Amino acid sequence: MTPDPELTPRAAALEVLAAALARRAGLEEALAGRAMTALAPRDRAFARALAMATLRRLGPIDRALSARLAKPPPERVQDILRLGAAQALYLETPAFAAVDSSVALAAAEPATRPFKGLVNAVLRALTRQPPPPATAEAHAPEWLFARWRAAYGAAAAEAVAGLIAEEPATDLSLRDPAEAPELAAALPAEALAGGSLRAERRGELTAWPGFAEGRWWVQDAAAAVPARLLSVRPGETALDLCAAPGGKTLQLAAAGARTVAVDRSAARLRRVSENLARTGLHAETVAADAAAWDDARAFDAVLLDAPCSATGTFRRHPDVLWVARPGDIAKLAEVQARLLDSAAGRVRPGGRLVYCVCSLEPEEGERQAETFLARHPGFRTLLAGPGEGGAPEASLTPQGWLRLLPHHRPGGQDGFFAARFGRDG
Repeated sequence: MTPDPELTPRAAALEVLAAALARRAGLEEALAGRAMTALAPRDRAFARALAMATLRRLGPIDRALSARLAKPPPERVQDILRLGAAQALYLETPAFAAVDSSVALAAAEPATRPFKGLVNAVLRALTRQPPPPATAEAHAPEWLFARWRAAYGAAAAEAVAGLIAEEPATDLSLRDPAEAPELAAALPAEALAGGSLRAERRGELTAWPGFAEGRWWVQDAAAAVPARLLSVRPGETALDLCAAPGGKTLQLAAAGARTVAVDRSAARLRRVSENLARTGLHAETVAADAAAWDDARAFDAVLLDAPCSATGTFRRHPDVLWVARPGDIAKLAEVQARLLDSAAGRVRPGGRLVYCVCSLEPEEGERQAETFLARHPGFRTLLAGPGEGGAPEASLTPQGWLRLLPHHRPGGQDGFFAARFGRDG
């Protein structure tokens, strides 16, 4: 039997959604998996758009569905309902198509087939009487929104949550900042403070001007700030710990530093090597646990982008909000402290260390900086200046660190924390 051409991309989106909500990194794995890669380009684009729209609007979608369900259905059925709701409410799919395709998805599997009637009834009710526009708060898990409100205040928490549903532009870092005007005109793109470019164009990156020549790489504007804080000079030695996927390694190498990139994942390091080759830059790559790496070298500049809850990356990875658990933060904070202690020992006297995380949680940012300084009296904060590294001025903290919140930059940015320390000579 020939698969329904309308059903195939929706079935792929179902697999992506299920993987994204099941485990960390599930979204990336599924987007690169066979269910997606086997599709024609147009179908693949639709499947991705459907899965991402569902994840970005998952809070309001689940609230709308729960109001029409007497009890939660099996997770697979819930995911089919989520995809149908996303099509009808946010992708402007005709109501009959959103309902019929969802019923067909349910009918395609023995485990979900008995729920065809439920899917039909719930989605028809939803399309007949759509829910009112959702508040910003409704887009975030309740426990995370409560944390953001406690840390940053109600207005900031709402501004952050208000960006969850927005599809971000693509930010680029340049191999040669002098080429910014030419590339900005060719892409086209907007020049951002610090040297990043923000491109609004969509489509396959490999076809964009300058990609094949290695003139740029994709890197969120906020993610580009920590490496700039190191202010490396040509000929200095630099160490990038937990380096993959490699954007910061490329920044350090492009600045002329003799760079070493360490990451525990050999597979992820291959991506770093591929980008180094494409851009014509050089760095030594080492597959090792950054906390236990046996190497006696000391470096002028050390960058630690530590493993974290990644709640600041929700603009590109909305799944992180829904797979994160409260207990994760304390466990990750312990890992971050061990990595910071290891990183400190690799800074030469008179050298500098930047610690950063793509997390919105203070335990992974501000608290880590405070306890690090208490444990290491030989280090002191090197104050960041207003706008330094391209960071918005609103991101500067009283301690001289950077708390980059997503709404601090017009059009949004990833959430990051970054602190710069100097080691006494």
